[in-house]
Amino acid sequence: MHEPSGLRERKKEATRQRLMRAAFDLFEEHGFDDVSCGRIAAAAEVSKKTLFNYFSLKADLILDAERHHVHDLADVVRAREPGQTPHGALHAQLLAALAQRLPATGLSDRPEALRLRRLIRANPMLAERERQFQDQRQRLLAEALIEENSPELTARLIATQVHGIRQVLFAENTRRVLAGEAADDVYPDAVAAAECAFRLLAEGLGDRLRRG
Repeated sequence: MHEPSGLRERKKEATRQRLMRAAFDLFEEHGFDDVSCGRIAAAAEVSKKTLFNYFSLKADLILDAERHHVHDLADVVRAREPGQTPHGALHAQLLAALAQRLPATGLSDRPEALRLRRLIRANPMLAERERQFQDQRQRLLAEALIEENSPELTARLIATQVHGIRQVLFAENTRRVLAGEAADDVYPDAVAAAECAFRLLAEGLGDRLRRG
């Protein structure tokens, strides 16, 4: 007798979460390089084959959220309200994400978010995998801008600027919360920095975004 699809999906998600927790614990204790996929699978009580059914790379065991969010900036451009510029939509999205203290802004002081940032800092291979996802996010944003009739080079330049701004702001917010500041205390400065960054972008090459 076949299991209902809802039950199968819940079991799959439970297995995914078990693998991610096992990887996190082992990476923290032993370092990313010294932990094999087989060891993670054993800790999660599944086969190595099962692990690779869920995650193609070892780093993705704890960077799964990054993989699922590479389309976010491009989606903001495509799904913006009628009459709203790409620049305005990306600006508004960042402010909303800061208000929600989303980990993608660096302004989350939830224990699991801080734990992830520390682990990435301590393991270059994880940092490199995260950078690959960031590069993909930037490329997809450029593609969305090209769809807005921006010349390819212009779209790539704008995407680089927008993504670069977000990374600088992310790094500063992360630095402060990892140093022990509360996200709520950092929030006003984070908003002011975001407003300044997008104003500078609008005054420079970013005014091309208004053509969307």
